[in-house]
Amino acid sequence: MRPAPTILHLDMDAFYASAEQAAKPSLRGKAVVVGGLGPRGVVATASYEARRLGVHSAMPTAQARRLAPNAAYLVPRFSLYRTVSDQVMELLGRLSPLVEPLSLDEAFVDLEAGGTADDSASARATGEGLRAAIRAVTGLSGSVGLAGSKMLAKIASEEAKPDGLLVIEPGTERELLAPMSVRILPGVGPATGDHLRRAGMTTVHDLAEAGEAELVRLVGKAHGHGLFRMALGLDDRPVVAERDAKSVSVEDTFDVDLHDRVRVRAEVERLAVRCVERLRAADRSGRTVVLKVRRYDFSTLTRSETLRGPTDDPIVVREAAGRLLESVDTTGGVRLLGVGVTGLADYTQEDLFAQAADARELAQRALEHHAPTAEGGEEEAVPEAEADSAEQLAARRWPAGHDVHHEEHGHGWVQGSGIGRVTVRFEEPWSAPGRVLTFRIDDPLLRPADPLPLVRESPDYSSWPASLPKSRSSGAGSSEGGESSP
Repeated sequence: MRPAPTILHLDMDAFYASAEQAAKPSLRGKAVVVGGLGPRGVVATASYEARRLGVHSAMPTAQARRLAPNAAYLVPRFSLYRTVSDQVMELLGRLSPLVEPLSLDEAFVDLEAGGTADDSASARATGEGLRAAIRAVTGLSGSVGLAGSKMLAKIASEEAKPDGLLVIEPGTERELLAPMSVRILPGVGPATGDHLRRAGMTTVHDLAEAGEAELVRLVGKAHGHGLFRMALGLDDRPVVAERDAKSVSVEDTFDVDLHDRVRVRAEVERLAVRCVERLRAADRSGRTVVLKVRRYDFSTLTRSETLRGPTDDPIVVREAAGRLLESVDTTGGVRLLGVGVTGLADYTQEDLFAQAADARELAQRALEHHAPTAEGGEEEAVPEAEADSAEQLAARRWPAGHDVHHEEHGHGWVQGSGIGRVTVRFEEPWSAPGRVLTFRIDDPLLRPADPLPLVRESPDYSSWPASLPKSRSSGAGSSEGGESSP
């Protein structure tokens, strides 16, 4: 534990949904749900307006539609989210060399290592400066927690939501944690929480009072010891700049179970190509290819094949995944497929390219039958026996919420599609809410487009945070500890 709150945790507020609201003026202040829109879709993020109606992450989209039938339901635009995330992470990197990203919208920062804070006052000033910089550069809000440990900083940012800042002064941890639910502690999920509840422990205070021996008896030595330390507010984990990924994977859940073996094979090959794209984007290679198959009865099978050395060759990965598929019975139907690569390395075993030589002709033959997607880039095989309906093709080419450009009307986004039509609202992040027009799905003047930046002219933060105030007066700001700034 540190004597000053110099560990910062940033969590962007309802990130995907907030980015969509910032990009679409007509959706600001309205319920927005981002996620899969099919019968088996799951909510990725819900705006705060949708959360007030009971919608939350990981909820089936069908259930969300019952709770919030008038919300805007949008397909994720990960290219936009990654761009905004890069802008945020660049700002965090200016505060310290020790930045530990947890996801696109969440990270820890060691302010002491960057010399940007050494006491409560300077930590608070840095946190407020960061929130202002993020809003100026991205147009979005983020919540900041500051404490002497990672656990408490994360709890602080959660308590500060939305769009707030909370400082937990060292020495006040136990008082703050005592009335909170045991579920606030890392590693206490539904099962452990229910087990503790049956033992009469529902708050962090209950855990601290029970003592280490009782917790070890209830949940085991390793977990019990850690749980007791956390209940006392103790956490010595450092901020780690490089979090080494152990695997890269992609998976898709299908609205209708796949029965045709050729279609299943085509989907596996498509996923293998996407997996390699992610692998290369991370400048990595991998040695073990993993196939995941969830069948019609929800049984999940995994198969793996270890290569002679690391590779990032799409042909090698695709053929390995295909070989793994041969050992799986899919006759009853497949609801989910996934392809992953583990055993990651930062180099490629060059002679592995020879492994693909015999497979290239077959792979090329398969590619000749692939149909282009909306982006005109990645291709996927669609057997005639399972050709998609016109409505399914429209939804795939014109996903709800995605960007389009019309040669006469300019930039817009898809409100919906079906029955041979696509409805578009024409507006930009910096414009007033725009008008809605409907077109044929094959209108030659309409095409998919890249997302626009959320802020038209981003301010120059090249010298930031040099101007942030610093203080070494240990008493400064201590009276404000634990208060949330709006």
